[in-house]
Order: sequence, then C-alpha cells, then structure tokens
Amino acid sequence: MSTEEQAQRNQVFTAAQSSVDPRIPTSTAADKVRADFGLDIPVEVVPLPSGGKVYPVGHSFHATTQVEIKSMTAREEDILTSRALLKKGTVISELIKSCLIDKSVNPNDLLTGDRNALMVAIRITGYGQEYDAEIQCAECEVKSAQQFNLAALPIRSLELEPSEQGMNSFEFLLPHCKKTVKFKFMSGRDEEEIVATSERQKKVGIQSDAAVTTGLLYSVIAIDGITDRGKISNFVKMMPARDSLALRNYIRDNEPGIIMKQEVICDSCGHSEEVSMPIGTSFLWPQSK
Repeated sequence: MSTEEQAQRNQVFTAAQSSVDPRIPTSTAADKVRADFGLDIPVEVVPLPSGGKVYPVGHSFHATTQVEIKSMTAREEDILTSRALLKKGTVISELIKSCLIDKSVNPNDLLTGDRNALMVAIRITGYGQEYDAEIQCAECEVKSAQQFNLAALPIRSLELEPSEQGMNSFEFLLPHCKKTVKFKFMSGRDEEEIVATSERQKKVGIQSDAAVTTGLLYSVIAIDGITDRGKISNFVKMMPARDSLALRNYIRDNEPGIIMKQEVICDSCGHSEEVSMPIGTSFLWPQSK
C-alpha cells in the first residue's frame, strides 16, 4: 500500500477521542449508574464521507466533516433484537438515531454512505474493530474464516460539487444520447422504500427483476430539465445500455462512504485477493467465542 493510500485510510475510528459529553441526554437511571458505579458513556468522533455538502443550510450536518456518537450500550442491543423493528426494516435507522448526539437529525435523511460510516463506527464502539466472516476463495473455491479490521476500512470522501449548494443534486452528461442527467445519491429513506416495495410485491406473488431501473429511478432527479416522474420513468426504461452503464458507474465511483473491501489470503491455497466484506448477522450481533 502506498503512502498516499495509507493516508486515505479511515484513521478516525482508530484514533477517535473518547470523552464524556454533557449533551448526552441524561435520565434518572443514567445518573444513578454514574453516581453508583462511576460509569460514563464515551463519545466518539466519526468522519462524515459527504462532508455535509448535500445537506441544506440549517441542517445540523450542513458543511460538517465530523459528527459525534455515543458508544453503544445494552439499550442499543435491545434495538438490534427488536422483532418489531426487524419486521419493519428500520433497525439501522433506530440504532443510528439512538447513538447520535444530535437528536435533531433524522437518520433516514442521511446519505447511505454517511449512514454506513456511522454504522461501522457504532459497531466498533460496541464490539470492537475485528469482524469475522467466511470467504470463498476465487482460486480454489474453498471457504475459510477471515478477519476484517473495520477500523482500517478506507473512506471515500465526496469530491463532486453539488449543482446547487447544500443540495443532494449532481449532473452527468450521458455519453451516447448527450442528455444531461441530474441525479442524487440515495438516502436511508430511499433504501427502506425499495426494500418495503420489494416485500409488498413478494407478498402478492410478484417477483421483480428490475434492480437496474429501480436504482436509476431513485437516483435520477431530472433529464434535460424535465422533472416529471412519469416521463423520467419512461426514459430510464428506454435509456441506451451504454448510457445506463456509464451513469451507474459514475454514481458508484463518486458515491461517498466506507469502502468495505480488504485484502485476504486463502488459508487453503495462499491466494491473495481484495474482497468485498460480507455483512452478515454477526456484524451487529457477533457471537461469543
């Protein structure tokens, strides 16, 4: 790894300044625990991949590069095991909301990349930076247990400038049909809506295979100034494949967030490769060793 690449590593998770913050909401129970046991809730500083560029003036995260969270406690474990939240698919949002110091922020409004950064940081505060997962070798196809270092995952900061200040809005010229597309990076609300729609379709026996167009529909805001959702839907479905691929690659390559990849070495054949970190149930609920 080059010096430049090493500098891009997310050092905040490994060197965050833990402290006790008076802004953490107190309760009678919390005060009693502090008085009886001297136990305080640490606060960690987490980098915001978007740099707050996409949040409007007046939003707590506007032009903000770092935010604060309190460390995970048993109360957050209750959230992780809530059947009601699991059924609704809102566990991550509730977890982030519970740990954010600034309670005025709605986690659903945050970019997916910012949410992922917070989720990783919260997981580290609760269970540490080591994450064990099973990986299948691309060379010999043997599965082996691998350990990921969450604190060393690279962070991709938002380099693009919004088309409007404080707005989640960016422009891209389609290379083939030469149409100017205005797009946004998806938020937690968008992702939850996609999951909810998919679940409703499954219940009535509809199996959707429209992952590409669905993603584009949630990302595209306007095409050559046209904002009518019906017209945009028609265009997205008829968009030339080369334009669709170019737009999706551009969004993927510029989306801020945590790059959940790490180099691993196969225990069986010694093959080394960079793999995407699988997010299993043990990520936020690790089993006892």
